[in-house]
Amino acid sequence: MTRAAMWLLAAGMLLFVGVLASQGLTPVFAMLSVAGWGLVLVALFHLLPLVLDAAAIRVLFGPESGCSMRDAVLARWVGESANSVMPAGQIGGPVLMARHLALRGIRMQEGAAVITVSTTLQVVAQIIFALLGVMLLGAQATNISEHALRTSALITSGLLALQVGGFYLLQRRGFFSKLMRAAQRFSGNRDWSQWVSHAQAIDVAIERTYGRGGAVVASFALSLISWLVGVGEVYLILQFIGHPVSWAASLVLESLGQAIRSAAFAVPGALGVQEGGYLLLAPLVGLSSDAALALSLAKRARELLLGLPGVLYLHLSERASAAAGTRQVPR
Repeated sequence: MTRAAMWLLAAGMLLFVGVLASQGLTPVFAMLSVAGWGLVLVALFHLLPLVLDAAAIRVLFGPESGCSMRDAVLARWVGESANSVMPAGQIGGPVLMARHLALRGIRMQEGAAVITVSTTLQVVAQIIFALLGVMLLGAQATNISEHALRTSALITSGLLALQVGGFYLLQRRGFFSKLMRAAQRFSGNRDWSQWVSHAQAIDVAIERTYGRGGAVVASFALSLISWLVGVGEVYLILQFIGHPVSWAASLVLESLGQAIRSAAFAVPGALGVQEGGYLLLAPLVGLSSDAALALSLAKRARELLLGLPGVLYLHLSERASAAAGTRQVPR
């Protein structure tokens, strides 16, 4: 872990503890105890958006890739697990997804290209999802604070759209090749020709992936459907803890809550940021602060229920690959 990641993790933990301490834990844990085994059902429900996200990855592969739906599901599981419980922020997940696909026999450059494109499309779908939440919030806004939050959400979505648009343009202009050449210039006399060659192959594969117009549209649609299906997780949790809200309110919480979490992509697990976001959003849908924190902690429980086995699976698969001498290298 880099020093920056350690500082971000420490800051996130302090914020997380501070938010919980400021609200009092007794009523929050009382709500979670009411949910009981319902949290297991929430974890099982999350498999549905996970499979949809995996399908959004699988559809981008060409027929000659050899990538099965099982490969895509396992890669997506590994990526989500890394994002949830490993101290690498949201950046580590896509890297591990591409690596895991390589370990399962998918050509490294094609796997990296597909994960790059699918991640871009997923973020674009998230922006649409967030804007839908903003629209619902705007339709029911009745005071200045709600209008201010709606404006802030619109500005945040606009900035995110500019960032994603910039990243897309970089991808279409040989982003990985330029990145490797820049690293080569700063590395002195070290030979980077092999890595530049790998980067060029990834850039070619990205162009080829974007050239599959129908597959790109299908991947975007599957990602958007996955975001919408994920609203059911918030809806179920609030039902289980005894604070039910409407589907529209659940959508506002999920869409804007995920947008806030994504804005803190560098903080491992968005520790503290997710909790603060739900506290900010809760009054807008008539939810108490205790229920908002219980919702956030229930989501964290789901992440652990699926994430810890995912990290263990990743470790065992890496170990088995190394032991068998079949570790994939970039070609």
